[in-house]
Amino acid sequence: MMMPAAPETDAVRLREAMTESLKTSGALDDPAWRAAVAAVPRHRFVPGFYLPAQEPDEHGLTVWEPVTADADYGRWLAAAYSDRTLITQFDEQEPDWAAPRVRHGGTPTSSSTLPSLVLRMWADADVTEGHAVLEIGTGSGYSTALACERLGSAGITSLDADPKRLETAATALHSCGYTPTLAVADGWYGYWPEAHFDRVVAACSFRAVPPALIAQTRPGGKILLTLSGWMYGYARVLLTVSGDGTAEGTLLPGTVSFMSARSHAAPALGNPAHWVAGLPEKARPVRHGPERITAATAEAFHLRYLAQCAVPDAQLTTFEDTVVLVDVVSGSAASLTPRGPGWDVREVGPVRLWERIEGVLDAFDASGRPGPGRFRLCVRGDEQFLSHPQLPSLPLPSCGYGRASTTGPSASRRMRGGGR
Repeated sequence: MMMPAAPETDAVRLREAMTESLKTSGALDDPAWRAAVAAVPRHRFVPGFYLPAQEPDEHGLTVWEPVTADADYGRWLAAAYSDRTLITQFDEQEPDWAAPRVRHGGTPTSSSTLPSLVLRMWADADVTEGHAVLEIGTGSGYSTALACERLGSAGITSLDADPKRLETAATALHSCGYTPTLAVADGWYGYWPEAHFDRVVAACSFRAVPPALIAQTRPGGKILLTLSGWMYGYARVLLTVSGDGTAEGTLLPGTVSFMSARSHAAPALGNPAHWVAGLPEKARPVRHGPERITAATAEAFHLRYLAQCAVPDAQLTTFEDTVVLVDVVSGSAASLTPRGPGWDVREVGPVRLWERIEGVLDAFDASGRPGPGRFRLCVRGDEQFLSHPQLPSLPLPSCGYGRASTTGPSASRRMRGGGR
């Protein structure tokens, strides 16, 4: 397909249309952020990406079609200025956009987040002029570019664990005239060379609040995080850091999910059939079926995170018509099998996984089914827990991986002010 002579002209028109659409939808109320969206050329940050085909393959796997300007200019540019997330990498493997291939299945490991969510994040974090900002998860660099356009490059630090992803983002940022501090670094440890920050915003999810982020945030500063776990339950929280090093905040509403920080991804659990084969024959009827935490509803999304706090090392999968929970840490397992209008559960191991989840569901129902805004996340030294006036506290995973030092700089590669 022949490339138009002036793609930037087409981009301006589509960018204006996207800006107006975001304004109309209510996602872009702030005039300053509106100006940033109108100015930042998103297409430069996504030279290639994948879009799902309409039908899965013969094995039920999603077929991911590569989209580039050379292959299909119109589709590429229209998608770049749509309010959708564009997958740019699977399984930590950097694509060759000069000769991309169709993918069947795979785990997305990098993307350009849909613009409305990017703006929502910056708005929820209450970012404004004069703030020193740490962004965790540079990804394509588009979100970073919006922050630079809105706040200026000098106060923006952005980290990514993937050096190739960061290099691509850096090239796009610098070509647009943005010069934030960029570093290949693990977001769990923050970035000591640029501390202390007024705002920290993470575009990936963690199993618990990274202690280094609290240590690197000024008193009164805020941290916006998505928390997740191995059952793919998610919760967003906006924490305010106190002068004594503690932090507290309320869970935010909405069904937002982000890819896990790579070091916090779930371990492989093996073959579910092997776990099911080791369960006892005797079963009991459940008080709550798995749909309480798997249904496509806002309450189920919220409940899955609460349930996950009760069994933080559990993973949830399906095997034929059976829902299976596996805890590779303790060796515990449970299976839920449909029986008539209800379900039966069989459990084995030191942790009765579904029994613990049912305890959370019982307490949730007894307290009037409170929404996310009724829960507070408290960080007190080594303790992190969800609290609610009528419910037992739910601790977050201890995350032995991330016992971060809070006394000195971390080692990482760094790019400052557009130079390398």
